[in-house]
Amino acid sequence: MELLEQISQRLQAGKAKEVKSLVQQAIDAGVPAQDILEQGLLSGMSVIGEKFKRNEVFVPEVLVAARAMNRGAELLKPLLMQEGVKATGRACIGTVQGDLHDIGKNLVKMMLEAKGLEVIDLGTDVSAETFVKTAAEQNCQIICCSALLTTTMSVMGDVVRAAEAAGIRNQVKIMVGGAPVSQAFCDEIGADAYTPDAASAADFAASVCGA
Repeated sequence: MELLEQISQRLQAGKAKEVKSLVQQAIDAGVPAQDILEQGLLSGMSVIGEKFKRNEVFVPEVLVAARAMNRGAELLKPLLMQEGVKATGRACIGTVQGDLHDIGKNLVKMMLEAKGLEVIDLGTDVSAETFVKTAAEQNCQIICCSALLTTTMSVMGDVVRAAEAAGIRNQVKIMVGGAPVSQAFCDEIGADAYTPDAASAADFAASVCGA
């Protein structure tokens, strides 16, 4: 449908006002909210995610596109609830205790939402206990831990151990990322996945929730 293609294109261009206006036009034309979400907003964000992986666009473009997506999604939320559309999965995300960096975390959150996941953002300086308590109480399939400092990376290991102690380790996947983090570190602490960028993180999360 031409209108949905326009939404996707304007979102990729980061035109938040135009996206909002086009989404409203689609709603007024009687297009189902889920179609607007999937074929308009999410398909546009998915293109941005792939371009980001190939270094064809960078963080500023992703943030602008995500802002445009959110403007359109605000209009759709009440309609999606009426249609009974469920998120494909649920994740909690945060930057680990002692670390206040949040650009990477915010980027991953946006990419996860672009895959149709519900994301509980715990912010920065998050303790291992908070990650695990949230995952247990909110029924999350995924815990996403971000760290930008070598001195705070070790908290990720604490998250894995806390999940084991709480008896939820087999119910939740633990994803780790951030500049100092590597696949070797992920293996060492017994986490489930390390991804080098936000788009790959979203792909992994979507595959977990789709399984």
